[in-house]
Amino acid sequence: MAAVAGASVLGANDRINVAVIGLRGRGRDHMETFTKASGCRVAAICDIDEEQIGRGRKLLEKLNSPAPEVYGDLRRVFDNKDIDAVSIATPNHWHVLATVWACQAGKDVYVEKPASHNIWEGRRAVEAARKYDRIVQCGMQARSLEHYQQAIRLVRQGGIGKVYMAKGLCYKRRKSIGRKPDGAVPAGVNYDLWVGPAAMRPFNPNRFHYNWHWFWNTGDGDIANQGVHEMDIGRWGLGKSTPATKVTSMGGKFVYDDDQETPNTQLAAFHYGDCEQVFEVRGLITGSEGNMTLEDEQHYIGVIFFGSEGYLTVDSNGFQVFMGEKKQRTQYVKHIETEAWSTLPHVENFLKAVRSHKRSDLNCDILEGHVSATLCHLANTSYRLGRSLSFDPEAENFGSDSEANALLSRNYREGFVVPAQV
Repeated sequence: MAAVAGASVLGANDRINVAVIGLRGRGRDHMETFTKASGCRVAAICDIDEEQIGRGRKLLEKLNSPAPEVYGDLRRVFDNKDIDAVSIATPNHWHVLATVWACQAGKDVYVEKPASHNIWEGRRAVEAARKYDRIVQCGMQARSLEHYQQAIRLVRQGGIGKVYMAKGLCYKRRKSIGRKPDGAVPAGVNYDLWVGPAAMRPFNPNRFHYNWHWFWNTGDGDIANQGVHEMDIGRWGLGKSTPATKVTSMGGKFVYDDDQETPNTQLAAFHYGDCEQVFEVRGLITGSEGNMTLEDEQHYIGVIFFGSEGYLTVDSNGFQVFMGEKKQRTQYVKHIETEAWSTLPHVENFLKAVRSHKRSDLNCDILEGHVSATLCHLANTSYRLGRSLSFDPEAENFGSDSEANALLSRNYREGFVVPAQV
């Protein structure tokens, strides 16, 4: 795709035309959020499923948004010179290629988490953003929520003493997906385009809408689905700008006998030298930890920072501080009622950076997204190989470990290759 050179910097009062690519769960949130954002219009929507396009149209109509242009192929979105920015809410395996193509076409990008499906391609997204001078925000919205920012400032300023560990919790109840046979592609679905960069497999409803998260071909399990948020918050609080040098991960798919490939129970530990980061996935029935508040009836999701003088828990409800040997709660800050787990502040931050064309205005530049996604991929590589690994953060590889290096990337299908030179 041809690069668009010298793209203009938008003025403060210019309307930003956004195209939303991928119209299910996160895509619906994107349509609603960009419609609410100031000085912005959802000018186009795109999906490989005609049913989702119909639902997207109805949603925008309900939101009193002007009728959008409609596309079934994201490549045609990038051809549209009137589109200023795209939001990418596709499955994981499309995140990087869509980001690279968008940057090459001169579009700014809001891409959902995780930033990548594997470590190698994540770096290509960063390179594309830099080469084509594009604004690329990764959708880890906690970076733009005030109570998370307050909590991280407190941790990094020594509010609980010297921090020695951050533990992320993804205790998100997941029911069994069961087993389903391969079958015919549903009417109105462009399955070849949906598969895109991944390996072609027969259509199976259990590997399609949402459940694609639980298959290595298209997803990365809950550690990179819900968990990448908490992985990012933990790294943010520890002040680490690179991945860890050592990782160990173990777990399994326990209790269920179904089609899922990724683990429903997983523990990962990352060693930085002066501290460690720990992450745990529990998809089955479980209790909480560290006085973490209940997100809803079944989920405990958040991060616990452990320091020499106390510990802090932060989740979507707010943050709590417990100090001293008796672990007395000394502070409880609730989230701002209008925020909770809202995407709007993060989208507003993205649009601010699009207008200023300053990468420094972003709360979660693609590089931050890449580093946090890399932690998830490191854990999954260790889990899949069944052993501890050493990682070179500068070279972004496993040194002479050829078995681990083989999982840094994937084989891409013709026509959907993430280029080595973006």
